[in-house]
Amino acid sequence: MAWTLKDRFLNKDFVRALGNAVARHDPAFDVAKFLKSVLDRQWASRELKARVRHLSQVLHERLPYPYERQIEILTAVAPSFDGLGAMVFPDFVETFGQDHFAVSVIALREFTPRFSSEFAVRPFLVRYSRRMLETMEQWARHESHHVRRLATEGCRPLLPWAMQLTAFRQDPAPVLAILEVLKADPHESVRRSVANNLNDISKDHPELVLKIAAAWMGQSAETDRILKHACRGLLKAGNRKALALFGYRTEVQAQVLDLSTDRSRLRIGEALRFRFRVRMPKPASVRLEYRVYFRKANGKTSPKVFQIFQKVLPAGDTTVERGHRFQNLTTRKHYPGEHVIAVAVNGVERAHCSIALEKEKPPARR
Repeated sequence: MAWTLKDRFLNKDFVRALGNAVARHDPAFDVAKFLKSVLDRQWASRELKARVRHLSQVLHERLPYPYERQIEILTAVAPSFDGLGAMVFPDFVETFGQDHFAVSVIALREFTPRFSSEFAVRPFLVRYSRRMLETMEQWARHESHHVRRLATEGCRPLLPWAMQLTAFRQDPAPVLAILEVLKADPHESVRRSVANNLNDISKDHPELVLKIAAAWMGQSAETDRILKHACRGLLKAGNRKALALFGYRTEVQAQVLDLSTDRSRLRIGEALRFRFRVRMPKPASVRLEYRVYFRKANGKTSPKVFQIFQKVLPAGDTTVERGHRFQNLTTRKHYPGEHVIAVAVNGVERAHCSIALEKEKPPARR
């Protein structure tokens, strides 16, 4: 049986290790009762985040002290853990610390090297917007790259798997001061977080992000390396200004010829091969992509963009062959019906073909 994240990182061994670690810093802590409370009848069926929240709640119950003392104990325990299991420490702050701003923000800063506090900080940004932003501006200058990354990742308007920050979607101006400080950070993970934040902002304010990218370009090699990542959503959408900013002219003379697939029908779960030629009358910078127009449950189609390459193509013909698997994922479910594959050069679709996707093959009987 394939393992799951929750069973690999939040299992009985982890719970026991956590209980023993807490007991070393609080002799009154009853490890046996802690284990019994955590590993209840619902434990096996709880998903990862539910297990984390359950652990937080049991720790809160089994540490019958004021919040400040609870955090003192957990801060002492946290250095013994990292990875997904360490989610429990910032989650505890998110769940029980929102009435204790000063203690909680220090705890989030201390916990973030073990497991990022980017999720836990967001309720504080909503409740204490000004104070939390001031704190994050200080974090942006912290000696630890983990803390600096928290400053920008935590205020992303559309952080995946986290609550949206609606106020920053409407007006991202308060975030920009933090991004300005970190745009040339010496650590790549921090710079990449800056790019992710800008990409979030571009969903609602494309012109603002294009203006920022144009102003930052050429200031440093470190910043230049993140700008294309920051504008990736605009580039995939074929935004002319974004493409031009990185040297991709939408009016480039290019032809996509002989687009064909290795089959016209396939089942969900199977892979498709397709090939084509790109003909260039003269060398030019090319961003080559293919788009799959997936059929949705309501019968409509929605495109998803997949990059093939970005490079200078020489004059003449270049043959390209690629594969795509129509496999159901946690982030995408496939539906039978006609699907369209399009090839785009610098954001402009140049050729199309269609295939028929059929229901997944039923499992063989044993």
